[in-house]
Amino acid sequence: MTDEGAGRRRAVPAAAKPASRVRMSAAQRREQLISIGRQVFAEKGFDATSIEEVASRAKVSKPVVYEHFGGKEGLYAVVVDREVRALLDRITTALTAGHPHELLEQAALALLTYIEEETPGFRVLVRESPLMSATGNFSSVMNDVGHQVEHILGAEFSSRGYDPKLAELYSQALVGMVALTGRWWLEVRKPRKETVAAHLVNLAWNGLSHLEATPGLITRKRA
Repeated sequence: MTDEGAGRRRAVPAAAKPASRVRMSAAQRREQLISIGRQVFAEKGFDATSIEEVASRAKVSKPVVYEHFGGKEGLYAVVVDREVRALLDRITTALTAGHPHELLEQAALALLTYIEEETPGFRVLVRESPLMSATGNFSSVMNDVGHQVEHILGAEFSSRGYDPKLAELYSQALVGMVALTGRWWLEVRKPRKETVAAHLVNLAWNGLSHLEATPGLITRKRA
């Protein structure tokens, strides 16, 4: 063989070794499965979601999912619990103002921001499922927020000479209005969230007989 032929033979690169797959720790795998489960539950709901699909998207076998959560119900419970805590934390953290008008603005805007930024999580919360209970769904979150609003309204009612016992009724009405509007806005996404929040507060604060033609958020004006 000539030197030229040998050079051509040496020029052929060796076959690359297949890259080894990085092995996840148990904690990393659990977080991956929760994230994938959240997305699938948001897309399909509880009934239509299968362990097979979650495992397929995670590129693991079904026993891996069962090992971490015991089944679909266990995975779903973890996903819902996280979303409940995330939404409640977001809303309660937003309630920083001293005036009830601004507090209502902050609560409405916090919910709409959560819907905007965590759409899959919100879809999981508002979908119906056999596992829904009084302590693990969107209604429970809104009920918790309602109790906080109740305390705020109770103090306001007392200062104005109204019956503070009615604070619970009004708090549930206000929170329910914001929650149902949020579910509607989840699909339409217009007008912008600040406008939606301003109109919600306009109705809640001024009532139908004293609506402002072009309401704005007091909180945003002061910022």
